[in-house]
Amino acid sequence: MRLSTKSRYAITAMLDLALNGKEGPVTLADISENQNISLSYLEQLFSSLRAKQLVRGVRGPGGGYFLARDANAISIADIVCAVDEWVEYTRSPAYLSKAGDSAHSSTRGLWEDLSAQLFGFLSDITLASLVQRGEFSATNPRAGQSGSEITSIAGQAA
Repeated sequence: MRLSTKSRYAITAMLDLALNGKEGPVTLADISENQNISLSYLEQLFSSLRAKQLVRGVRGPGGGYFLARDANAISIADIVCAVDEWVEYTRSPAYLSKAGDSAHSSTRGLWEDLSAQLFGFLSDITLASLVQRGEFSATNPRAGQSGSEITSIAGQAA
C-alpha cells in the first residue's frame, strides 16, 4: 500500500517544521525550497493542517507557520487524516460497486483489520519520534553536523 502524494508531502512539510521551526515560524516559501514542493500545493495542504489545528500561522514580517502542538503530540495518522480522508477499504464506493454482497461479506473483516492495522501503525509514530530516530538522516548526510544552516529532509542546506 502507498500513501497518497498529498499525505507524503504533508508529512514531509510537517517534519520540516519540526526540524526547522525551533527558532520561530517557518515560511511556506522556505519549506517549498527545502523540500522542492510547490508553494501553491503547500498552501492547500497547510489550509487543511490549520483547520485540524496541527499548525498555527503568524502573519506579517517574520511570520510563517509553527506546530500547534508539541511534536510528541502529533502522529503521522493525524497528518494523513488532516489532508486525506482515512481509507476505509470496506466502505469505498469503488470497492462496494465491484465486490457485490457476497464478496463484501467474505472479505470485510480482512479489509477492516487492514485499515485498523495501518491506522494503529501510523498513530504510534509521532513527528518527535521521526526526528529522534533519525529517519531523515538516511537522505541527509549533513545530519549531526553543527552549524546554523537550515537543513532539508532531502539533504540540502537552505
